[in-house]
Amino acid sequence: MALLPPLKRPTLAHYPGDRYLEPLFRRVHGRVSPLAEPPADSGLRPVMGEPGLPVVGKTFLFMRHGPQLSIEHYEKFGPVSWTNFLGMRACAVVGAEAAQAVLVNKDKAFSQSGWQWFIGPFFKRGLMLLDGEEHLYHRRIMQEAFTRPRLEAYARQFGAVIEREVPQWPADEPVQVYPMVKDLSLGIATEIFMGAEQDEESARIAEAFEDCVRAGLAYVRFPVPGLRWDRGLRSRKVLEEYFRSRIPAKRASDDEDLFAALCKVETDDGHAFSDEDVVNHMIFLMMAAHDTSTITATAVCWFLAKHPEWQERCREESLVLADAGPIDLAGTEKLQSLDLCVMEALRLVTPVPGMARRAVRDTEILGHFVPEGTMITVSAWASHLLPMIWTAADQFDPSRYEEPRREDKQHRLAHMAFGGGAHKCIGMSFGRAEVKALVHTILLHHRLELPHPGYEVAWDMTSLPTPEDGLPLVLRPLRKAPR
Repeated sequence: MALLPPLKRPTLAHYPGDRYLEPLFRRVHGRVSPLAEPPADSGLRPVMGEPGLPVVGKTFLFMRHGPQLSIEHYEKFGPVSWTNFLGMRACAVVGAEAAQAVLVNKDKAFSQSGWQWFIGPFFKRGLMLLDGEEHLYHRRIMQEAFTRPRLEAYARQFGAVIEREVPQWPADEPVQVYPMVKDLSLGIATEIFMGAEQDEESARIAEAFEDCVRAGLAYVRFPVPGLRWDRGLRSRKVLEEYFRSRIPAKRASDDEDLFAALCKVETDDGHAFSDEDVVNHMIFLMMAAHDTSTITATAVCWFLAKHPEWQERCREESLVLADAGPIDLAGTEKLQSLDLCVMEALRLVTPVPGMARRAVRDTEILGHFVPEGTMITVSAWASHLLPMIWTAADQFDPSRYEEPRREDKQHRLAHMAFGGGAHKCIGMSFGRAEVKALVHTILLHHRLELPHPGYEVAWDMTSLPTPEDGLPLVLRPLRKAPR
């Protein structure tokens, strides 16, 4: 069974409008043209693509079909193509070689300002939005908040939260796993990142984060009251006020949460974050941490329910650690089968489906001319489904990461769920440990089962991939829960 439904030729059902658009739709869809003509004697080829409909382009098709549409473009135009998306021309790269050209960015032709267009107003000056020396400066300081001792302290805290919450989940009937995982992940972010209790105020902050995330893919990109963009701007102010008001207390505290760490970290040569830096980085990290962890843990639960043989293999490893209490960082590193499953879930349901860049001067990607100012999207999710790298690419097969297969080693960016180059995710170890701790605890208390034979999940790709129905699974209590 394919991971995603096959892409059908688009109809007007995908677009706003009525039957009067039909003649226009049929005339413009499928029209092929170059992004720009390369300079004479450059030896470069033009980037070819399809504009889609006027104004909206292929925006709604991408929101509906995501990686499948990117793969269709790859098959039609190769690893570099273009289309209109959210009112602009965007150049999409698919595949490890094209991704490496952009993410490694040897000649510094691609800027993080691509993200600025999507999320800049809501997550301004987050680490992912910085370039060059400024990015390296901030990353060096932030790395101090992700050292091994700090990760061990974070793991002790989230292990306790998970152990407290998971046994209380409803059992023996289909329950929506995604909302439960999201609430737990947000609770972890609230306690471990912010050092705050879960209460009405933390719920208000959580809602503000959601508004900011959803605003990034708003089609109306100016503040119309009640629409996504306006809600995102208002929520950004709420988050700024919340964190800024708490910085003095955090600097003076002995807390071990990430907020306190960012307030107090200092490099060996004395560099530290300003108050404004702390606010910007906390808002960005809270968004980056809990959304991606939620999606990954949900996807792992889905695949383990669908593949009970892998669920049992993971559970056997977890049972070895069952009597040790809440799992710690070292414990998560012993869960090798679960690590394989997490890697495969990240490939098949990539939490951040694409990475944005912008060309800061005329340049090229794999011999294709890309003019200055072009928006670039690195299609990570689509790249993870290409059959030239992955055997049975749309199938769940964690053994592909075991020796001697190691399909992920065919190229340094074959698996790019955490990005690549200088901007590779700084919280990668934290995120994997959190997801593994959560699934480990679920497996010790419950057997994951499908709600009915033949059930398949559908992923909503309006912003980040989430299950349209919340992923109803049955959590069957094990006869003997761990002590």
